[in-house]
Amino acid sequence: MLNEYYREPAVRDRMIEFLGGTNIENVSAMYVTGQGVNSDLRNTPRGADELWRCLEDESEVFRSLWDRDSLIAHLDIEYVNFDYPAEPYLDPERSLRLQSPVIETIVRELRRHGISPLQLLTGRGHSLVWRVRRDSPAFHELKEAVPLPESLRANCVVPRPPENRPIGGELGAGFLALGLVLEYLAHRVIKDAQPDCPIPIEVTAIETARAERGREVVSIDLSEYGDPLHTRSIRIPFSAYHKLQQQKQTLGESVVAGLPPLLVVPLDRMGYQEAWRVMRDWEKTAALARVTHVYIPDRSRGTQRLLGAYNESPLAFFHRWFYSQQHDAPQRWPATYDRTAYEPLPQCARDMLSRPNDRLLRPAGIRYIVRVLMALGWHPRHIAGLLRSKYERNYGWGNLFFEYDASARADFYTRLFSGLIATGLDTLDDFTSEALQSQGLCDAALGSQCLAPYRDSLLSRIKYGRLGCRPFHGLFFPDQHL
Repeated sequence: MLNEYYREPAVRDRMIEFLGGTNIENVSAMYVTGQGVNSDLRNTPRGADELWRCLEDESEVFRSLWDRDSLIAHLDIEYVNFDYPAEPYLDPERSLRLQSPVIETIVRELRRHGISPLQLLTGRGHSLVWRVRRDSPAFHELKEAVPLPESLRANCVVPRPPENRPIGGELGAGFLALGLVLEYLAHRVIKDAQPDCPIPIEVTAIETARAERGREVVSIDLSEYGDPLHTRSIRIPFSAYHKLQQQKQTLGESVVAGLPPLLVVPLDRMGYQEAWRVMRDWEKTAALARVTHVYIPDRSRGTQRLLGAYNESPLAFFHRWFYSQQHDAPQRWPATYDRTAYEPLPQCARDMLSRPNDRLLRPAGIRYIVRVLMALGWHPRHIAGLLRSKYERNYGWGNLFFEYDASARADFYTRLFSGLIATGLDTLDDFTSEALQSQGLCDAALGSQCLAPYRDSLLSRIKYGRLGCRPFHGLFFPDQHL
């Protein structure tokens, strides 16, 4: 059925539109990728003309965020349940209903700035996509908004497949700045939508306390902005959605066998209930492809207005402070990050830093380390430097940080969580030993640790504007020596 569906001319035409062209020879997407039902999920760039072969192989298909003509903005909103991962597929109406306050707030906030994105429905939620032309004033302002860190600057000049050409510093800087602006948007959405959403809204998929149906969150996933531009891609509308089959060991083989196939569809003028019915039916989805379009809309002017709002925000002030410091250079690590005293840290934090794989890959683990070290006076950029020093050492990471950039990822997650703390969106209510244990981050054999002094210190630092007083360990605040 999928092979027959993929031969539908309208389906192929819509995919070409999303790739940014009128035919396969003139698309603006730098590459496509295809993933089968047993894919290892690796990012293997292929020329756009390989799209047809991907479809013949019945792959789930993606396009690069890297584009010849534009900077692509992408928001990924998903329902995530850490205890019952099949929940969004077994009860899609509920999971989509829980996302409604978030989607409505995002759309309202974007429209306030003149941005109407293309909206897609995927297996667990929504994707919202628009573009910023590289010849626009918006792109010029984005690429000048923040200095490109050294590691990313070096990354941007390396030739990349499939065309053996570099990203270039301007596009790399614009992509970094776009991530900062979308982080601001996520802050706005959490503040406005959380009162109407019965489960936590998180800026990434992060474990929370158990609720009605386990540990469930609505995730505003910005993680693609924590990696170099050339490494990330997004699903093409009208593609198959193979994540069900790829995760059948986690979801349960019997569960996956009982579910219908899923396709990625544009919402167009449909509500999510109707779209969910369409995306489970080959013929209805093919019919939708004949009457709708999925060009990524140019919203350069609106993005310029959104950037202006960001520039005046407390988060932008925090970001400027964050980037005012630099990581210590690797040759200095033996005298700096490697000499970090673990004695002031809770036992679980000591254990994470001593044996970081895989807890310092998990957002909840990074958030915990950020909270603890900020409570002790660390500047968050140096927290990122410490994380980078772990990522770039042999802790069994495999090829992860050969493909991705350790420095950029450490910066991204540290900036994300420290920004939530600094602006008051992270109230630290779950900065407790009990929450840590529920997240599987605290070894029960180590016993329960009291985090109240760290929480009180951090709250005092926020209140009196004494964040990052020292690059390394300070004492609990207030302290006459600070």
